[in-house]
Amino acid sequence: MSRQKMARFADNARRDNVIEPGKEIFEKIKGKWHQNYFKNDKPVTVELACGRGEYTIGLARLFPEKNFIGIDLKGDRIWKGSGIAIEDGLSNVAFLRVHILELQSFFEPGEISDIWITFPDPRPKDRDEKRRITNSRYIDLYKSLIKKEGTVYFKTDNTGLFEYTLELLKSRDDIRDLTWTFDLYHSELKPECYDIRTRYEQKFNEQGHDIKYMRFKFKS
Repeated sequence: MSRQKMARFADNARRDNVIEPGKEIFEKIKGKWHQNYFKNDKPVTVELACGRGEYTIGLARLFPEKNFIGIDLKGDRIWKGSGIAIEDGLSNVAFLRVHILELQSFFEPGEISDIWITFPDPRPKDRDEKRRITNSRYIDLYKSLIKKEGTVYFKTDNTGLFEYTLELLKSRDDIRDLTWTFDLYHSELKPECYDIRTRYEQKFNEQGHDIKYMRFKFKS
């Protein structure tokens, strides 16, 4: 492990806004995010595979009346977002270092109000289909945790992943209000994304890739 990574992991271990293995709160946070971390009863939005947490931070700045949690397995990635949250005094931000498939160990059903999925690894190979975080087993997981009226938002530059996700959602009988665009920046849906752009989004757009976007809810 590089010295830089070691230093970042040490920072994370000291930071209250990083919830990770080895910390007492890590084992006690399920169903108690309002009580044990945020100290309020405001709604909780999560960003999955958040990387540096650009959406977590951007949304937290725009909506101080809500709570936001960035979730990623890579500690050296969330180190960046957690540091910005501290610098900006954002008390409505937390970062959880776990694999997405472990979410049921950290949230009770209905504890999550909304979910953002921003530029995940597309996993283009057929053998990796089950690892795509818009695969059915992941969608089922999100359904088990999100509130009744909660919305799932998805942004990507990858046409293959977007089409795969769109067809999967269309094939399910528990999806409603499915709305999408293959060109977000020239769509009436653009304001819904608040012009928050991740590092990958900026990079891919500059390379000429259109940004795809969709949102949907689950039927009760």
